[in-house]
Amino acid sequence: MLNSVAPVELEHGVKPIQDGYKWRLVLAYDGTQYAGWQYQQSPPTVQCTVEKALTHATKLQRKNLSLVGASRTDAGVHAWGQVAQFFTPFNYDNLEELHAALNGLLPSDIRVREISPASAEFHARFSAKSKIYHYKIYNDTIMDPFQRHFAYHSVYKLNSAVMREAAKHFVGKHDFSAFANASHSDGVPDPVKHIFRFDLKEMGALLQLEVEGSGFLYRQVRNMVALLLQIGREAIPPDIVPRILVSRDRKELAKYSLSAPPHGLCLVSINYDESHLLPPPGCPANSFGRHHTIRKCKVPFFL
Repeated sequence: MLNSVAPVELEHGVKPIQDGYKWRLVLAYDGTQYAGWQYQQSPPTVQCTVEKALTHATKLQRKNLSLVGASRTDAGVHAWGQVAQFFTPFNYDNLEELHAALNGLLPSDIRVREISPASAEFHARFSAKSKIYHYKIYNDTIMDPFQRHFAYHSVYKLNSAVMREAAKHFVGKHDFSAFANASHSDGVPDPVKHIFRFDLKEMGALLQLEVEGSGFLYRQVRNMVALLLQIGREAIPPDIVPRILVSRDRKELAKYSLSAPPHGLCLVSINYDESHLLPPPGCPANSFGRHHTIRKCKVPFFL
């Protein structure tokens, strides 16, 4: 299972190892207390926190692990299906003990859902075919306190029908320059993205916008949601979407809306070609965690 292919990118001066075993993580986290995914020492980020757990569990230095995430979620954004990869110079007989150790070291608002061996061809970020994000809106006069960290509260009654109509204009391949904020970390990304679907689901007072695309520009999803909120309030018509798209100008969008708050957004899943997920030979089985069982009841039971 030896992988001789190094990671494609250098991040923050970390030099990737040339040989080793590549592992894939599926992570879930509550982003409320974190300054996003991307590594920085202070304030804490998800990547920094996961790296600390990995260095403790594997006894390797950060530069040897070369942890890379598939999506650089912003401060306050949550994830159920973030994918990351890391390297070790050694193999594992099984992954359950490492899995349990990592979740024991991590704070309760970050969980490793799955660990699996990865092939040399797999790259968490560049092998992704599509990403799915959900944005939750609580549309009622009084906010549900149990939703306050995970849904945006809209006291304005939203017209879901016109929001659906407007969302259809995003579907397809477009230049999304007008919906991207300037980013200092990605250079000059390709502004043309393919949106496969943009749905709205209603669950009582909770509205859930679900968008799947080939990729997204910096803050693109939150900017699309912000415009849909304005359309849902009936402040502007649905046909404003294609006009802003054609403009390719962020200032045009700014005339109508600002970015939606981060806490309503969640990275739900990242999809890959099945061929990239095939396990390499001689590898341990995937770990999805293990249930604890009581072998013998020591407490007497009385009828």
